Amino acid sequence: MNTRQPVDARAAALMCGLCALWGLQQVAIKVAAPDMAPLLQLSIRSGLAAILVWGLILWRGEARGFDRATLGPGIVVGLLFAVEFLFVGEGLRYTSASRMVIFLYCAPIFTAIGLHLCVPGERLSLLQWGGILTAFVGVVVAFYGPAGNAPASADQRLGDAFGLLGAIAWAATTVTVRATRLAAAPASQTLLYQLLGAFGLLLVVAWASGQTDFQLSRTTVLSLAFQTLLIAFMSYLAWFWLLRHYLASRLGVLSFLTPLFGVIFGVWLLDETLEPAFVTGALLVMAGIVVVSGHDLFRQHLASRRPGNL
Repeated sequence: MNTRQPVDARAAALMCGLCALWGLQQVAIKVAAPDMAPLLQLSIRSGLAAILVWGLILWRGEARGFDRATLGPGIVVGLLFAVEFLFVGEGLRYTSASRMVIFLYCAPIFTAIGLHLCVPGERLSLLQWGGILTAFVGVVVAFYGPAGNAPASADQRLGDAFGLLGAIAWAATTVTVRATRLAAAPASQTLLYQLLGAFGLLLVVAWASGQTDFQLSRTTVLSLAFQTLLIAFMSYLAWFWLLRHYLASRLGVLSFLTPLFGVIFGVWLLDETLEPAFVTGALLVMAGIVVVSGHDLFRQHLASRRPGNL
């Protein structure tokens, strides 16, 4: 029986905290990039977090939960997770953290479409399709808008495109989790599959592309600690717990806060500039996310205010 429920106050508060962390994630990677390539950062943090998650699994006695029924989907989500951060790591070499977070967090839009096609009970309404169209218009405006007084460079557009591809991979991961036996598996088990996939694939790609040189500076150590403990371990465990207890498309109503935090942190900590076209596109994307993911919440709120409802 599907016991997932609409977002309540507890889920909303947790999502706000996760959005702040995820918004800072791209900045942390970008800050440490001069001393360690983003791909190598993402691989190392995934490997360290996998060790922590495995320890948690042993402590909880969940190791017996691994079986053939989850192995296939686990391998799939591990590869998808690795591909997502492959695009993030490579994209951050070409575009700003602010732009990356906007394009990456188009994922709720792609997730809603995937769930509409694959999961009964998460069908999209006509209004939600309008929100998806709004978000896609925002993507086009942000992608093709000029950078200041000049057209966007080819490198920037490449980085932006990688962000979008990362969003699609993230959405595919969420849909796979919801549509397979992983939906009933412990969050720690699902996360371990993903972290192992990211660690292995990203390390191979970093080595093959000559991105394994690094300088172990204070900035690098602090960035890796933040990414490992708060992002790859704690925040992802919380995210998968939310996916098990709440409707995935409804959680996205608050995900628009992540790009907002990301842009704020990018401008504040990295002195990144914001072009009018990008700001316009970003606002359209966030508005589309709110419409798509918050449709049911708005409908329930209006229904509760009708005469005769107590």
